[in-house]
Amino acid sequence: MDYRGRVALVTGAAGAIGTALTAELRKRGANVVGADGMTGKPWTDADLRTEPLVRLNVTDRSSVQGLVARTEAQLGPIDLLVNVAGVVSFGTAEALPEIEWDRVIDINLKGTFLACQAVIPGMKRAGFGRIVNIGSVVGKNAGNARPWLDAGEQQRAGNLAYGVSKAGVHAMTGFLAKELAAHGITANAVAPGPIATAMTTNFPEALRTLVPVGRMGTTADVVNAILFLAGRDAGFITGEVLDVNGGMWCD
Repeated sequence: MDYRGRVALVTGAAGAIGTALTAELRKRGANVVGADGMTGKPWTDADLRTEPLVRLNVTDRSSVQGLVARTEAQLGPIDLLVNVAGVVSFGTAEALPEIEWDRVIDINLKGTFLACQAVIPGMKRAGFGRIVNIGSVVGKNAGNARPWLDAGEQQRAGNLAYGVSKAGVHAMTGFLAKELAAHGITANAVAPGPIATAMTTNFPEALRTLVPVGRMGTTADVVNAILFLAGRDAGFITGEVLDVNGGMWCD
């Protein structure tokens, strides 16, 4: 897949998946703006043609739109948006603090929405675009924990807010796909299962055994799925939530 001349914006670019994705896109010739909420240079001071990573609060509409406008001015129209930015969260329905619910929904769902909203006008003008959102298997399967077998699993692995936020990302992807199809823009999501990153360090061993292929996923597994959906040849695929979970969930 040739990405020469393409302009990509990747949020969550400092995480394991985001770092691997930005590196692969650059290797394939894309002009990539990598943004992250935790690190990087403020984009307002950055030369986006050379800065490897800029800092962005994805929950702030004016900041997101400002970065998109600056990217378009310096590099040209954004034709690929990949929303990797997200936070993991643990907590049961009974015990989850409201402040934690708000934090997770804000970053994972609202942040994805704001980035999508910001790139749509430019993609429409160009008559082409690819949006790839990162969902999760727990947005489909209501979580991996099995409290009817082991109540402790719910305490160790329950992640209600995270799962709901990712289910929202899946639903939003479908709405975007239908809304944007006539403009040459596709919207898809990749829904990873357990991927071997810092986010899954404490993933319970009992749940690892539920992965049919017998291993945790890798960042390369996720990146390859993103690159496929982001390619120019994937124009007849839109509204898809592609499972990358080793067979944990099949639909």
